[in-house]
Order: sequence, then structure tokens, then C-alpha cells
Amino acid sequence: MCEPPILYFLQAYLARIEEVNINGPGLRAVIETNPVALTKAAELDAERKSKGPRSALHGIPVLVKTSLGMNTTAGSFALQHSVVPDDAEVVKRLRAAGAIVLGKSNLSEWAHYRGNIASGWSAVGGQTTSAYFPGGDPSGSSSGSGVATSIGLAAVTLGTETDGSIISPSSHNNIVGIKPTVGLTSRVGVVPLSSYQDTVGPMTRCVSDAAVVLNIIAGKDLNDKDTLSQTDIVPDFTKALNERALEGKRIGVPRRGFFRGDSKDQGRPDIISAFEQALQTIRSLGATIVDPADLPSVDEIQASGNETAVLDTDFKARMLISLQSYLSRLTANPSGVRNMADLIKFNNDNAVLEKPEGFEDQSILIRSEATVGHDATFFAALAANRDLGATRGINAALQEHNLDALVLPTDGLTSTPPGMQ
Repeated sequence: MCEPPILYFLQAYLARIEEVNINGPGLRAVIETNPVALTKAAELDAERKSKGPRSALHGIPVLVKTSLGMNTTAGSFALQHSVVPDDAEVVKRLRAAGAIVLGKSNLSEWAHYRGNIASGWSAVGGQTTSAYFPGGDPSGSSSGSGVATSIGLAAVTLGTETDGSIISPSSHNNIVGIKPTVGLTSRVGVVPLSSYQDTVGPMTRCVSDAAVVLNIIAGKDLNDKDTLSQTDIVPDFTKALNERALEGKRIGVPRRGFFRGDSKDQGRPDIISAFEQALQTIRSLGATIVDPADLPSVDEIQASGNETAVLDTDFKARMLISLQSYLSRLTANPSGVRNMADLIKFNNDNAVLEKPEGFEDQSILIRSEATVGHDATFFAALAANRDLGATRGINAALQEHNLDALVLPTDGLTSTPPGMQ
């Protein structure tokens, strides 16, 4: 059977972006498209005919968050027209697998770590909105990736997460998102927020696609020490796509603290209803549901400000170390921004661009600038995070109830305990 040309699909995706991104509903999910995407499609068409496909991603169009790789702005005019020397490592792996980088998706500026600003807004990209409801909240910070996937502007998108930035927009946009364990995927070439929590993962329309992408982007990278503890051979995640995989498994539901007022009746009825239906599906597939299976530390997690303290301090430290290193390697950096203080000043000096009405706040940047770096207080907060999130949190619940996994709706506190550990 003759396969349709990759070029044909690329043209269709680009036409759809033209139709709905700035025009029509104005979703603003895509910041830019790749000017050589069609040329690359033609090359990959020829290669497939002569040699066969490189992988399951051969010729597949991918949008990557604009905190990853080339033409990377993190949504800020401070990095507009900067040029990096190379792609992010995960983008290199996608290209090597034959995927086509179709363009860059919008995001919450600086991974939603600038100030109290609506999710999905960046100075460069404008306000991303939901494809399901006019003006709807896309969540973030991987907002554009979530919306683009939901409406089919690319077959695959990549997002990054520090705390909720993949799984929350995936939930809001009715797609599949995987937040990999820190160290499973490389962060090299990614604009950093926290070296202790940042991770890169796939956002797709179905679980099988996400597994295929994770197969490609996971693995060791000598330039990211956190990836070196994993095995040399990346497991085939598609082998877990087995409807009998839940037979005999014990799945816990940590309701306390995750369902408002500790009662399933006091959360959002639509989410709770869908969640209860999902539990029935899991039971029907042979799993035992242990309900409740609460995290012993959940009250302390809710009361603790440790995660914020860690992120504020680590963001500045990363700005001073990783981001300054990142900026120093740029082959062009027209704004001259080199650190947190420079960034705050740039925003103030370019208020028309960076601080339009309703989007003025940069309180998180200012708060982070006031921290003193990786001192004893920081490491105490980091240790407390891991104790609350892992030792007396997720791990304690798993051990106490002899569980294989925990399951929760995505909204609210759900992303915090895994982020803290």
C-alpha cells in the first residue's frame, strides 16, 4: 500500500495552525512555526522511500515548548532574537528519530514563575486560551502544548514540569501528559527553573503515543548528572500498554487533603464524577481499590511553605549558575540580560512589551532575587520537602497499604507531593 507523503500532512498541520492560532478563535497556542519544516518533510519522504522509517516518529510533526532548544525565549522579550548554539538534548533525540519540529508552543512566561499572571500568557506569545471554551483557562505552564495537542495542531508536543506544568494543562485540555521522574529525561538546553524538580515529558492525544515519545526522549545524558542513575538501556514503555496490567494490583486513593473538605462531595462535581467512574474502570480491569489510602504528611504539606522557599531560592541560584551559563553560550543575546536583577530591570524598562495592563506583576522574580542562594536554610527546606513528599508522604502511603500505585484527579494539590520529593 502506498503511504501518503509526509509533506502532505505537514501542509495540513500548518494550514490548521494558520486557521485557529491567530485567526479564528485566536488560541495563541503556537509562538512560531519552523520555516524549514516543509523542506525537512520532503527530505524525510525521500529517506522513507529509500531506506524505510527511522522509528515510529519518522515524519511526525512535533511542537516543543518555547523553553526548549533553538529560538528559545521562555515567552520573554528579554530572550527575543537570542540564538543558542544547539538544540535541547530531547529535541536532538526527536530529530534523530525522524520527527519534524513543526514549531514552538506558547507557555506561561518563565514557566509561570514570574508573578501572579494568568496561566498561558507570555509577552512574546500573548494569551493562550482553551480550544474547548472561548477564553477558557488552558492551565500552565505548558499551556500552548496542551491546547495545540487538544485541537490537533501537532501529533506530539513536549512540555516541562516543575510542579504541575505538564499534568495540569493535560487535564484542562483533555489530553495525556506524562511527567517523568526527574532524571529520566535530559534537561540540557532547557531554560531552568529548579534543578531539583524540572523534567521534560510528552503531551499527546492518547497513552500509546505518549509511550512512544517517552521511549525516544528518555535516557542518560552525560551533561545532565541526574540522568546518570538510570539503567543504560531505556525500557520499552509501550510494553506497559496492556489492558491486563492492572490484574492483582493494589491502587490507593489518598482522599484527605485532595478532595476539598476531605469529602468527595465538596470538590468539583464533574471532576469527582469522572474520577469515580475511572475507579470503577480500574476495578473492572482486576485491580483492588484501597480507599482511602491517605498520605500521613498531607496536613503538613498543605501548611508548609517549603516548596515555595526551595523554588524561589533555586530559581535564583539556577539563574546565577545554569541560566547564566545558558546565556553565556548564546551566540546572540541582544537584550544583554545576564541575571535575575537584569531581567527585572528589563521588564521595567520595557513595560509596554513586558507589563501591559493586567500583566504587570513580577513579584516572584523580585522575591527570588531577595533570596541568598543555596545556604543552610535552603538545604533544610529541601530536606523537609523530601521528608514530607516522599518519606512520610507517597512512600509511607504505599508501604502502609501495600500499594502498587496511588491515583487522584489532577487538579489541586495532586502535583505537589511528587514535586517535593
